[in-house]
Amino acid sequence: QVQLVESGGGSVQAGGSLRLSCATSGRTSSNVAMGWFRQAPGKEREFVATISWSAGMPYYADSVKGRFTISRDNAKNTMYLQMDSLKPEDTAVYYCAQRVGSHLRIRSSDFAYWGQGTQVTVSS
Repeated sequence: QVQLVESGGGSVQAGGSLRLSCATSGRTSSNVAMGWFRQAPGKEREFVATISWSAGMPYYADSVKGRFTISRDNAKNTMYLQMDSLKPEDTAVYYCAQRVGSHLRIRSSDFAYWGQGTQVTVSS
């Protein structure tokens, strides 16, 4: 059973930085892709970034491109999201997710496994 556990959320002022981590367990194949999504109160869950586990190829939502960096550490089975130049509109619960297959996808319905989420709050 695949398990994903996020950590690293918190409160920060606008312009600040946070790094989220997603520890994975139970994954038996490198033929997967990982992703970060977020959901703000009253809004639908939205795509943030995704990465293929084997090749490390990233893809970002336009709203975070140039500010966020997704990466993974194969040895630690952990994915990261480095978030810089944070804005109040980045405030949300951030979820990590995993899908079978290395092709990059941005729809939440393409991801089978999800973490419990971690809160990120950016104040102005």
